[in-house]
Amino acid sequence: MNQIPTKEQILAWLADHPGAGAKRDIAKAFGIKGAAKIELKRILKEMAEEGLVEKRRRNYRDAAKLPPVSVLRVTGPDGSGDLWAQALEWEGEGAGPSILIVPKKGDPALGEGDRILARMTEVAGSYDYEARLIRVIGQSAHKIVGIFRKTAEGGRILPIDKGDSKEWLIPPGATLEARDGELVEAEQQGPKGRLGLPRARVVERLGDPTAPRAVSLIAIHQHGIPDDFPDAVMAEADAEVPATLEGREDLTAMPFVTIDPSDARDHDDACLVIPDDDPANEGGFLLWVAIADVAHYVTPGSALDREARKRGNSTYFPDRVVPMLPDRLSGDLCSLHEGVARAVIAVRMKVDSAGEKRGHRFVRGMIRSVASLEYAQVQMARDGHPDAQCAPLMDAVITPLYACYAALARARAARQPLDLDLPERRIEIGEDGKVASVRFKERLDAHRLIEEFMVLANVAAAEELERLRRPLLYRVHEEPSPDKIDALREVAQASGFTLAKGQVLKTAHLNRLLAQAEGSEFDDLLNMSTLRAMTQAYYAPQNLGHFGLALRSYAHFTSPIRRYSDLIVHRALISGHHWGKDGLSPADTEMLEETAQHISDTERRSMAAERDTTDRYLAAYLSDRVGSEFAGRISGVQKFGAFVKLDETGADGLIPVRSIGREFFHFDPDNQQLVGADTGLTIGLGQRVRVRLSEAVPVTGGLELELLEVDGAAMPAPGKRRGFKPGRRMAAEKARARGVARKVKRTRR
Repeated sequence: MNQIPTKEQILAWLADHPGAGAKRDIAKAFGIKGAAKIELKRILKEMAEEGLVEKRRRNYRDAAKLPPVSVLRVTGPDGSGDLWAQALEWEGEGAGPSILIVPKKGDPALGEGDRILARMTEVAGSYDYEARLIRVIGQSAHKIVGIFRKTAEGGRILPIDKGDSKEWLIPPGATLEARDGELVEAEQQGPKGRLGLPRARVVERLGDPTAPRAVSLIAIHQHGIPDDFPDAVMAEADAEVPATLEGREDLTAMPFVTIDPSDARDHDDACLVIPDDDPANEGGFLLWVAIADVAHYVTPGSALDREARKRGNSTYFPDRVVPMLPDRLSGDLCSLHEGVARAVIAVRMKVDSAGEKRGHRFVRGMIRSVASLEYAQVQMARDGHPDAQCAPLMDAVITPLYACYAALARARAARQPLDLDLPERRIEIGEDGKVASVRFKERLDAHRLIEEFMVLANVAAAEELERLRRPLLYRVHEEPSPDKIDALREVAQASGFTLAKGQVLKTAHLNRLLAQAEGSEFDDLLNMSTLRAMTQAYYAPQNLGHFGLALRSYAHFTSPIRRYSDLIVHRALISGHHWGKDGLSPADTEMLEETAQHISDTERRSMAAERDTTDRYLAAYLSDRVGSEFAGRISGVQKFGAFVKLDETGADGLIPVRSIGREFFHFDPDNQQLVGADTGLTIGLGQRVRVRLSEAVPVTGGLELELLEVDGAAMPAPGKRRGFKPGRRMAAEKARARGVARKVKRTRR
């Protein structure tokens, strides 16, 4: 009988021959033949059970080592720009080996989340393996955030998306030892098959889904929002020191103030108004807007810059903020705190008595805010009730601010930007992490004042960079498509109002429509329908105007702490005025198109995460009131049901079509209506309804409603006719006829 090698000898041989590992390779290496192969098979099986080796198909390899060719997931660059990866085939103990990707000329650019097939070389040093790309095998895997349910075969994940009921199968060994009922993040393994449940592996355990403040955590992971700053980024931020006055205009003697919400996390803008003593500008003003000089600290190509660009913007939740910049910058060095000298880029704008900007001048300077004020506090002072902080500021600061705002309001009225009445909700979170209250934010002149000042500063920045012939990122809002305006016109006509056609669409036309409906039963309907007709704003290096604000040139300049777009505009101003070496770099300029698309995407990502979080908090808030009745208005209609916006909280709930009476409802997509086949009951946009809350699911944010009344009338009994032949066929024929007539009418235009 041949001599059987020991387990240690087999492990040593596998380490020296990583490309081999089949049982016959091992047998050949040790001269094992005949019946001795049975004993070798037993030892290899025993080693596999002990975790010393891993069997992959017909091959054995050291479980504590990676195969010579491995599937990796790119985890992203570090502060030095080196690209690192994680082994997806790691089965050993611990977090897995550290892997440095060594690119060669001609390799495609790799980004975080990309999956690659790479050739592995074990090294001795500060990391474990070097990986050389063989090929890219896919972008980041599909991620799932859901509730883990333990089973005998591993587990399953129940997604938390409202519109996703598909479960995912988690095989044994891929559960990351998650507990039953725990919130987890998983990623898809392999393509989805036609049969059976798709497979996934747990990549992170997120804890108890019912724990306080877990709601925003769900959204952060679900939408892939980076919420931890890499060590290199934190090191750069911690090493920053306050900017000095060198190379700056000294504005510290001027009484700038900041005006923000009571819970503001940062103060990135300050303002000041001085009555203009120029006889040529009688009744005019000198309006100063000073913005934190973030570009001084976040320089092109730095770790801070790469992370800020990656995030694109800050994301705000009711209980937390995921900032674009570390707190050392956003909450300290770049925040215009009261009584502290802070670096700014400021614009001085000459405004006439009609509110028109006659000129502007940009400076890189230093200010010292004399007061950090709140909106309500300033409004109370304006209304005759100044507190101890505002009283000394009334004549020199607060009164001139409102005088300038009155002039700008006149210019706004003449310009006619889109004037939608869309109240904003405010969700208050208690110390226990639960919703304490939901209310609509009060709109004060103090809010409008700051908004108008910031709009004018943004216009000045765009115009200045155009004058300097410097590249920049515009904030673009294109006019609505003809189809959407046609749909809005039909809603208006059905409500008894008129939206003129046959002319170039202007915001003034839409404002006239909204003014017609104001105070009527169709007020909310026309506001919602107009909002639906609008396109989504985005960033672009090309100037396509801002339809909603009725402005020819518009850029974001006023919030570089929380928007990367504004940082790009600041750098362009620095380059254009030759203020320093921290201006727009050649790489910035070359990547403007890509940056515009990226930050437009991150903005939408944040909006979706914020919306989902609000929905979940509202569902949690209302979960104790299942069975209660609420008033609301139809805000959307689909084939599967109608959406209702509740008056009390602004929450959106669904009335499933299956729950509306006992008749068939035909969906009319052109008129956004559900029409009952037997009763003729019509459910459409804007109708007042009374509903009962039948279900509230905090983990998904879903609210299910039962329809009780439509426009003040109780639900009709099934079968009660309303002047036309009942039946599904009749309802469908009428809807088809309406659709055909509409198409013919549009074709003839």
